[in-house]
Amino acid sequence: MIRPTPYRLRCATAATLAWAGLAGLANAAPWPAPIEALRAHGVEVVGTFKAPGGVTGYAAIAQQQPLALYLTADGNHVIVGPMFDAQGNNLSEAPLERLVSKPMTERHWKALESSHWIADGRSAAARIVYVFTDPNCPYCNKFWNDARPWVRAGTVQLRHVMVGILGPSSAGKAAALLAAPDPAAALARHEQGYTQGGAAGGVAEMKPVPAELGAELEANQALMERLGSQATPTIFFKDGSGKLQRVQGAPGAETLVRMFGPNPGHGGG
Repeated sequence: MIRPTPYRLRCATAATLAWAGLAGLANAAPWPAPIEALRAHGVEVVGTFKAPGGVTGYAAIAQQQPLALYLTADGNHVIVGPMFDAQGNNLSEAPLERLVSKPMTERHWKALESSHWIADGRSAAARIVYVFTDPNCPYCNKFWNDARPWVRAGTVQLRHVMVGILGPSSAGKAAALLAAPDPAAALARHEQGYTQGGAAGGVAEMKPVPAELGAELEANQALMERLGSQATPTIFFKDGSGKLQRVQGAPGAETLVRMFGPNPGHGGG
């Protein structure tokens, strides 16, 4: 059974960036008492790194964000936040990139690749972008329309990870799209119909949803929640440094360019 979530959590309009959590085997280690105290409050500790000043650095994650912890030499206190040197250089950035951000990107990207998605655009596109899509979501439809210049130009491929969370017909519509002989063409017809007639103008609901397709939708929803989101659209892409980024809601023009590159429909601007 597809598990619904409240509407206000599912269809977001504001574009925000965040990180999904990383569960590490390091959390089973016997950490010093101050570190254990933070772990008891939900901080995930990934590993340690060398730090100046007689302190020990710990790479951690809190509220879906990489976080540096510094244990004092006596082992009785922990300092939370980035460390800077006399020149203003952030000494925490490189260890967090190595221990948290890079492994998170690799892990989550592989999970997205293995999910149940519909390709939208050329497979040879230079940029691959994943988006959790509900067939009844108006902001998903807006994002689909806003992305057309890049998709048509062949520079971006969207991979729609289908979920059915918005309403009673969402799962049946998502299943129908996944089961279509040509899912990409079916998705395009659905989005075009949605633009013209709202949710009623899109794909017809599949009733009942076959068990196999229901399991695929459940797996997609579980992945979306594991990556820290309960709203559609939620978009994942790699930035210029190869780091995973997340945008929730229908992105504005500047965010689209940051995600996709220059708009090919605006003369490269």
